[in-house]
Amino acid sequence: MLNEMMHRPVVMPELVEYMRTAQAGFPGGVGEIEKFANDNGIPIIPHETAKFIDLFCATIEPRYILEIGTAIGFSASLMAQHLQTEGHLTTIDRYPKMYERAQENFKRLGIEDRVTLLEGDAADILPTLKGSYDLIFMDSAKAKYIDFYPECMRLLRVGGVLIIDDVFQGGTILDDEKDRPKRVRKIHRKLNLLLDTVLNDPDHRSCLVPLGDGLVMVRKEKE
Repeated sequence: MLNEMMHRPVVMPELVEYMRTAQAGFPGGVGEIEKFANDNGIPIIPHETAKFIDLFCATIEPRYILEIGTAIGFSASLMAQHLQTEGHLTTIDRYPKMYERAQENFKRLGIEDRVTLLEGDAADILPTLKGSYDLIFMDSAKAKYIDFYPECMRLLRVGGVLIIDDVFQGGTILDDEKDRPKRVRKIHRKLNLLLDTVLNDPDHRSCLVPLGDGLVMVRKEKE
């Protein structure tokens, strides 16, 4: 099984190889989950992105984290290590097989009491959530990002950060829509709309990060 996202990074292949081999692996259960996913082609964030998120979480010390797109729980487990006292992570996934594997991994790592795993479509779940999150990580259906964006900004506290993964589509985000295969035109159009919306939003601070298949980060500046 091929993990397509691991094979279309947006920087030089030599630098990608360096970032993936020069940076130490993760110890313990988190590292085991990463290796299992990579060995079996299960889509997770690449190592260079994981190292960035690990450092970012260690820096901001979040108490409340929301993740959209659990897969087998690698990124959730990575972020949960940085939860402050009485902190909690909520993660959403609609695929039962992924849900079950993630549950098993959370239990094996002993973090099941600090993680709430919600099974279902984020489009249905996000409007029901309340609270004020310090960090939201979105790595799910790319065509839905623009629909989820307002809900994410509603749920973020002022000063909180939203990280959205896989926004460059291997660099094809710059192509003309008519030059893209018909099967991916909706994703192409919706991601361009997302980037136009985020990067031109006068109310919040944002930046692009060329790691993996591209991240966009948004800091909520005001309600």
